[in-house]
Amino acid sequence: MGHSRRAFALIALALLLLYGRPATAADGFFGGTNGDPALLSFSGGSIGNILATRDEAWLFGAEYRFGPKLEFLFIRPSLGVFVTTDSSIYGYFGLSGDIFFGKHVVLTPQAAVGGYSAGDGQDLGGTIEFKTGAVLAWRFENRARLGIGLHHISNASIYDENPGTELLTLVYSHPIHFGW
Repeated sequence: MGHSRRAFALIALALLLLYGRPATAADGFFGGTNGDPALLSFSGGSIGNILATRDEAWLFGAEYRFGPKLEFLFIRPSLGVFVTTDSSIYGYFGLSGDIFFGKHVVLTPQAAVGGYSAGDGQDLGGTIEFKTGAVLAWRFENRARLGIGLHHISNASIYDENPGTELLTLVYSHPIHFGW
């Protein structure tokens, strides 16, 4: 793990420990249960090394983030998948939590593990890949969200090669008012 990712992880952990008290989104405070229903998210964007010229492709994804019945503290599980224009596919299980800045701005750090098939796209070193990152979104009155996601996928050096890649996406999340 690079120095910048370690620093980001330590800062995020410190914020969660300092501000991770039970709260609502209306409090305008960090963390806490928000009472939002489950969310079905759709994303589209770019996969590749965003800061350098390397195999880039378009990606399209969908994710189901479970509702408050499965929430622990303010962390919820999710299931997702994305496909790329060069036939790569990644399916994953993850965890995420919301950090509110007022009523409408929400930062959602996310971590996931899943299976990756390169297709004609980037070889990421192996099948098991980890996805970390966050979505910064505007939360509407109906609890739908529109935001920008930035994520990194790598195999955490469990294989001989670990090139990693980045995802930059536009994310729309729609509230689902049933079930889990």
